[in-house]
Amino acid sequence: MTDAPTPPAAAQPAPAAPLTPAEDKQWASFAHFGGAAVLFWAGWLPPLIIWLVFRERGSLTNQEGKESLNFQITVTGLLIINVIVGSILSVVTLGIWWFVQMLIHAVIVIGAAIFAIIGGTRVNAGGTYRYPFAVRFIK
Repeated sequence: MTDAPTPPAAAQPAPAAPLTPAEDKQWASFAHFGGAAVLFWAGWLPPLIIWLVFRERGSLTNQEGKESLNFQITVTGLLIINVIVGSILSVVTLGIWWFVQMLIHAVIVIGAAIFAIIGGTRVNAGGTYRYPFAVRFIK
């Protein structure tokens, strides 16, 4: 009886190359702009994807991706709180609060878009950006 030949070991994929400084700045900017592009409930998704894919390939993308992701998670939390509290108050006030709730929602979404655009623009210009208010969930 002969032993069956063992198959060759699968080749391990090569680690991705580090980002060039220009690419690092570009993806860091996209992390901010992505939050502005998806204005509703999934503003956290573009920064999350960019941060997960490029965090080990570029230090600026790691830093700015986390910053944008923390801000977008904070904004999503504010929107959820607005819906919960607004729904309760709308029932209590027989629907009158609904108009105020929609106004609060618009202010949150527009403010988040403005801050994200400012962040993307500053990073694209070669700097960094720290949002004026954001819970730092990811350190």
